[in-house]
Amino acid sequence: MGKPRLLEQVRARIRVKHYSLRTEQAYVEWIRRFILFHGKRHPMEIRAIQR
Repeated sequence: MGKPRLLEQVRARIRVKHYSLRTEQAYVEWIRRFILFHGKRHPMEIRAIQR
């Protein structure tokens, strides 16, 4: 099995930090929108293009 997907990693990190469920949902939604806005590219790909 491979590395967890980005949003799964975000959820796991937020849960470790004991953020509220509503905060988790908001963060995941903002990240999802960011990815969709940039043509479904992974944020690491976007970062590489900007440099």
